Amino acid sequence: MFEHRSCQLLPRKAFIRRMRNSVLWSMGIIAFALAIGMAGYHILEGMNWVDSFANAAMILAGMGPLGDLHTDGGKIFAGLYALFCGIVFLGAIGILLAPIAHRALHKFHCDADSETNS
Repeated sequence: MFEHRSCQLLPRKAFIRRMRNSVLWSMGIIAFALAIGMAGYHILEGMNWVDSFANAAMILAGMGPLGDLHTDGGKIFAGLYALFCGIVFLGAIGILLAPIAHRALHKFHCDADSETNS
């Protein structure tokens, strides 16, 4: 997916396309995790879809659930979902920031190579 350090720096248009793809992948992963949370709260806690969305979004954002949990299954799901969301959030941020970090490091190597050749 990323060019080797011996290759030239990616043109700006191609970099923007790469960033767009990273944003779309990150958003897709977050949306998938949100859908899992909504389904879990809806099925296990009997919440309506709006309350399920609010609770899942709050846990995904790291703020904790809004409503009280009444069933043991719902409480276990909430704990496991919170752990899952922590990993998903870090993964999505990694996917989002990877092209930026790669470009910065690649540019650094290009600059170092040009100084060595001078």
